[in-house]
Amino acid sequence: MILNTELEYKGNQFPSNIISYKKDVDVLHFSTANNVKLRLTVLRDSVLRFRYTTVGKFTNDFSYAIDENASRGYNHLEISEDTEKYIVTTSKLICHIYKTDLRKSIYDVKDNSLICEDELGFHWEESYELGGDIVKMSKASQNGESFYGLGDKPEHINLKGKRFENWATDSYAFGKNTDPIYKAIPFYTGLHNGKSYGIFFDNTFRTYFDFCHERRNVTSFWAQGGEMNYYFFYGPKMQDVVTSYTDLTGTPELPPLWALGYHQCKWSYYPESKVKEITDKFRELKIPCDAIYLDIDYMEGFRCFTWSKEYFPDPKRMVKELADDGFKTVVIIDPGIKIDMEYDVFKEGLEKDYFCKRADGPYMKGKVWPGECYFPDFTRPEVREWWAGLFKELIEDIGVKGVWNDMNEPAVMDVPGKSFPPDVRHDYDGNPCSHQKAHNIYGMQMARATYHGLKRFNYPKRPFVITRSAYSGTQRYTSTWMGDNVASWEHLQIANIQAQRLAMSGFSFAGSDIGGFAEQPNGELYARWIQLGVFHPFCRTHSSGDHGEQEPWAFDREITNIVRKFIEIRYQLLPYLYTTFYHYSQDNIPMLKSLVLFDQEDVQTHYRMDEFICGNQILICPINEPNSKGRRMYIPRGEWYNYWTNELIEGGKETWVDADLDIMPIFIKSGAIIPKYPIQQYVGEIQMEQIDLDVYYKNGKEDSELYEDANDGYDYTKGRYSLLKFNLVGNEDKLIIRIHKRGQYITPYSNFKINLFGLPFEVKSIKVDNEDVSLEDVNFKDNSLIVTKEFTNLQIIG
Repeated sequence: MILNTELEYKGNQFPSNIISYKKDVDVLHFSTANNVKLRLTVLRDSVLRFRYTTVGKFTNDFSYAIDENASRGYNHLEISEDTEKYIVTTSKLICHIYKTDLRKSIYDVKDNSLICEDELGFHWEESYELGGDIVKMSKASQNGESFYGLGDKPEHINLKGKRFENWATDSYAFGKNTDPIYKAIPFYTGLHNGKSYGIFFDNTFRTYFDFCHERRNVTSFWAQGGEMNYYFFYGPKMQDVVTSYTDLTGTPELPPLWALGYHQCKWSYYPESKVKEITDKFRELKIPCDAIYLDIDYMEGFRCFTWSKEYFPDPKRMVKELADDGFKTVVIIDPGIKIDMEYDVFKEGLEKDYFCKRADGPYMKGKVWPGECYFPDFTRPEVREWWAGLFKELIEDIGVKGVWNDMNEPAVMDVPGKSFPPDVRHDYDGNPCSHQKAHNIYGMQMARATYHGLKRFNYPKRPFVITRSAYSGTQRYTSTWMGDNVASWEHLQIANIQAQRLAMSGFSFAGSDIGGFAEQPNGELYARWIQLGVFHPFCRTHSSGDHGEQEPWAFDREITNIVRKFIEIRYQLLPYLYTTFYHYSQDNIPMLKSLVLFDQEDVQTHYRMDEFICGNQILICPINEPNSKGRRMYIPRGEWYNYWTNELIEGGKETWVDADLDIMPIFIKSGAIIPKYPIQQYVGEIQMEQIDLDVYYKNGKEDSELYEDANDGYDYTKGRYSLLKFNLVGNEDKLIIRIHKRGQYITPYSNFKINLFGLPFEVKSIKVDNEDVSLEDVNFKDNSLIVTKEFTNLQIIG
């Protein structure tokens, strides 16, 4: 982009006046005198798509990001015009398109307030070096506007005043402000005057975003090729913007419940005896764990889809023995295929011509862990199909339950840029292109092929995949982690911000390498990181292993006990986390909410980045500094219970919270009903006979939910699930809980242990489904009671 305003017009070209307009159902076509065309599609009342071409015709409309099941349809569409503009009106928006230069302004239909307007609007610069255009869009920034999103950027949660680049990059030991890094998610939300909108720039080339960095009142985004093609979403609530974007780009199906358990990983656990030593220690110390990971050393010479005969002579037996002890085995698979004519995977890929080629015909050759490799072109459907088929032995025969895709930016060693050169060619599903266009989606298409392989060979169980690189829409196939971080207090804070930002960018199923990948944490840092990590949707310790051990017991007994305590809390909260995932999967609602996403009307939240809401009712604030006995934190508006003391706090202000090393600030929203399982060492270890419901009194109303199914498999898609909706109403002398159930799943337990917190009255009587029960019959003690059947109405009377 140009560095100052005076130069802004040099080299840039702009649309001239509109000479024709045509409406085709929900698509509006505008053409200008200098051959620019704008295609405006009304997807929904609050979602508009703007697509431009400068050469008079559009290329094939194809995107890897868009979910085929995305919602379409609107309630109202009306087009009118006056002397200076066309006016497009839906039930939510008014869009003005100016006849002189195609610039646009978008207003809220309710109060005619301005939401977003073009500054220069669409413009472009011919790139003789790259070919095609550098396509640009600039918007006027409104007073007090804030910006959020863009995936995994390790920056302040509020992006205002910053500039970013989207180019998937292997960023080993990245730091605060490193850019670009592993993911390219070109979606952001803007917020001003209490109203939020979003923009998704669906362009896979190297893209840039400037949030009032170059010029104080201008936000712009541009790409080194491809189309100016973006979607506009309107809230006015930020959560509605995020859910609309997530609906467009998709959500994952429900994972198996074990995938929400605790995972242990290291570069590398080998041989088999070391793996068994680690898993035995978890069971001996009674630290819950559901998954053990094998990094690249499990392979024969780092060849994907092979096993080292020396380290793992009988992988099928080992995987079964681990499974019998409650451990799912997850293995790493990278994209680089070693050049070796004795290696079946390479030989088949070569024979079928499945590898990426340079422009002049030779295969793309690069060094990765196995040495010199070729790389599959995952943008070809037949290559994805082949890749999916390669998982048969790993999954169906040996019994591996999850696959971890690494190095898929793609990362290449010993070359400038650490990736493919730009002249590498890709099929792009029948839209042939150079690597400049395919780079940002390479990891996504690898993860997609991996997901389909696991889905096929693990059926009827659900697949579990984790990827390092991603583009918008990758969340449909896989979970993710933030890449090769560092064992430092700064990185603990970065992990918190990245998880929040990814959730705001449609990608909730994410977590960091707990404790840091590079270097070695001390016990205090590891304990504080576990405390944060157990409230991230994906929860895994991972380390490079260069500097020592990083298992929960690698420090002293005090740290081991703290780590166990918090992993146990995660296992107790599995039904809450699973219910949160259900709402992410079904309703596109982010699993983590930055405070601004939770309560955008409170301007105090716009720059808060430590505190976040897990689900909808648990407030978390990690301790980011060593030797801390507590911290100041912002409690959002409303009433919140301190999880540890049950003290009720009025929000809307900053307050000091005590937090010794074995405590992290956790608050529960008043009125919440939090479901809890008994502590188990792995998912499915014990037959559930009882579930706890922690009920937090509120003088008023609050809704909560509990979603359950068989924890794996696809019966839930046929109605075999249970969704309990709790409606709590409290006043000075009574608490009423009404339950409405949907679904046909019969839970394995019949007992509900109800733990009441914060009651302002002494309990005198209890009614279950309008019948009086004696306090003895429900084992009433210390404000806890047990109901031995599903009920629809519970009254606690003072």
